[in-house]
Amino acid sequence: MAARGSGEAAGEPLPEESEPAEASPDLTYSMSAGLVARLKALDVALAVTSYQSGLFYLIGRNPMTGGLNVHQTPILRPMGLAYASDGALMLVAGFHLVRFVNALEPHQRANEIFDACYVPRTVHVTGELDAHDVGIGAAGRPIFVNTRFNCLATVSDRYSFEEVWRPPFISALVDEDRCHLNGLAMRDGEAAYATAVSRSDTIDGWRDRRADGGVVIDVGTGTVVCQGLSMPHSPRLHRGALWLLNSGTGELGIVELPKDGGMGHFEPVAFCPGFGRGLAFCGRYAFVGLSKPRYRRFEGLALDARLAAADSEPWCGIQVIDLEKGTCVDWFRIDGQVAELYDLAVIPGFACPMAVSLRSPEAAGFVSHPAKDGRPQLPSNDSLAEAVTGATATQ
Repeated sequence: MAARGSGEAAGEPLPEESEPAEASPDLTYSMSAGLVARLKALDVALAVTSYQSGLFYLIGRNPMTGGLNVHQTPILRPMGLAYASDGALMLVAGFHLVRFVNALEPHQRANEIFDACYVPRTVHVTGELDAHDVGIGAAGRPIFVNTRFNCLATVSDRYSFEEVWRPPFISALVDEDRCHLNGLAMRDGEAAYATAVSRSDTIDGWRDRRADGGVVIDVGTGTVVCQGLSMPHSPRLHRGALWLLNSGTGELGIVELPKDGGMGHFEPVAFCPGFGRGLAFCGRYAFVGLSKPRYRRFEGLALDARLAAADSEPWCGIQVIDLEKGTCVDWFRIDGQVAELYDLAVIPGFACPMAVSLRSPEAAGFVSHPAKDGRPQLPSNDSLAEAVTGATATQ
């Protein structure tokens, strides 16, 4: 069974945008037989970023074919992604932070199939900060991991960023990626936990601590609550537990937080065949983003040995993990030109979303306004006609 997809083709890309990966004949998508049914049962779609390809993916269900729909939008270096309580998507992209808003009313459809159309409405220009994870703070204000300056930061009306918090082992706010701060877990609009590859306080010091120097830090107290991790990523709070991806070992698990002082520990729940980055939840299921490890930066990690022992190769895509069983129940895989993902988010309540690129003809032509009855007017489909091409996923 084939699943129809779509991808944005905005003509000739601007210099800072990437050519859509679907242009390569070497790129293929495949999926498990039950993925579409599971997305339907959960009533969710997925948003995924790939900085390597310069693509923002929205994965859902095509209402016309009943198959999987993969919409690709060219975005400059998309990284961290957060779903807001008001339905917006906050995206770290190159030297921008972009807030995407669904411009459609419930009864409206774009190009007859898309029940959500995410359009960039607020753009913050931060400069190149190598920003990683992002969260939604109080009043919708973004909090992001400023990896280049080893801190958590927010946007500023005047400066590139405003520092919010820094790990206590980092001695100064300095333009040196020392510890490779990368992950952020939010709780009730506040930064709760952060992950770093090491506690290094010298430039690029983290590269020598990839195997076991990783830490989880309680942002409120500045205390390291878990150590000995291998390139931890994507800390997330779900159902009262702190989850993360111990990427260097290929494991999804829970951080058992310390009680009455002491040090917590990481408890693996599932092994995933790839370098894990990007973690989101829906009920009893975790959606885990996987990448193929890059040579040199990731060689020598425990993940290599785990894959060799399982006689397996790493792959790029998404695995759906049943948290109660600790097993993969569905998957989506990308083979070919695209080998690395960074983050993902679950979008509830929509079957088939799409997005419009920041500096595309579609963004320029997508003009809506509230009518007298308070409902926004949708542009004609002609303004989005060039945003749809075909892609195929196979079982």
